[in-house]
Amino acid sequence: MVELIHEHSARVRGADGTEYRARICGRERSDGTWEGWLEFHPTSGAGEPLRTGQETSQPSRKTLVYWATGIEPVYLEGALARAVRRQPAGRAAP
Repeated sequence: MVELIHEHSARVRGADGTEYRARICGRERSDGTWEGWLEFHPTSGAGEPLRTGQETSQPSRKTLVYWATGIEPVYLEGALARAVRRQPAGRAAP
């Protein structure tokens, strides 16, 4: 089951100027480890969220939370760029 791990206080802007809230999500794997990724939700409420692929693998939920709370704004910028590149063909990129 997917869990919201942390919502970052910093906002990040796409190339088109769209502002996003960054949420770090994760889920427990069958072996007990956790994977984490970022989701970018437009602050305007319009449009679909953008999602990165897996950004980290951690031994526990606690260490995933620790990783998530240490993410700096510059990391968010790179993660947003990775999320944009993952968009399916035919979907407008920000």
